[in-house]
Amino acid sequence: MQPYLVYTNLTQILQGTGIARILSSPAHGNLAVALLARRPDSLESVISKVRETSPNAVLEAFPTDTSESSLEKAFQDIKAHQNFKGLKLNLAIYSIKHSSKKPFLEETRGEFEESLETYVGGAFTFAQESLKRFFEDHGEKGLADGGGKKGTLIFTGTLGALRCSAQFAAYGASRASVRQLAQTLAREMSERGVHVVHTIGNGAIVDEDGEDQKIGKKMSADAVGETYLWLHNQKPCLWTHELDMRPACEKF
Repeated sequence: MQPYLVYTNLTQILQGTGIARILSSPAHGNLAVALLARRPDSLESVISKVRETSPNAVLEAFPTDTSESSLEKAFQDIKAHQNFKGLKLNLAIYSIKHSSKKPFLEETRGEFEESLETYVGGAFTFAQESLKRFFEDHGEKGLADGGGKKGTLIFTGTLGALRCSAQFAAYGASRASVRQLAQTLAREMSERGVHVVHTIGNGAIVDEDGEDQKIGKKMSADAVGETYLWLHNQKPCLWTHELDMRPACEKF
């Protein structure tokens, strides 16, 4: 049986296509993939592109936003879907586009809190629902008690999680908060068999493999997917927690 992936990609369609393509491909991850996003048309676009190269890939769309009730329903719908019945959750990826730029004195308390709720609140609920499924599907035993790896939980971050420019108060606070969430989850869940990762994507990601990729100007979406599959396949003897991803010529 194929294990399956839950992948949240609310607006980063190019990146999402590459990740879904690699992880669902029989030649790579061979995972059954559940795609989550706000807009159904975006989800269908990803599925259509992936099936151009992997016509037999198992991909299903589940429209949702990052609110608690919407994400909880999405996880319930995935579990009940005929293409996922009997399959265990092995990999969950939280990767949404979240950007907010505004002069600090022009930003309202409400706008600031809305940004935190959308990105950090969504990460919280997504992580809880994923962890519940990991333990439900793979058991509660920790590594020291003879239990195995339960799954991999990946948060896709940006350089904003480490440092921010002027006018990015809400963005920086949100990105840094999810990084800290990933860190505390790794410290709490690693010994229980859950591999928690925070990646930092610094640079443009496009769904192509052309000249810009050869000269290290832009990342390819497929390369990101291959990296995520590599992270997922790591064994408990060596787990990467934080990974900085950038094309060769990106400044840092």
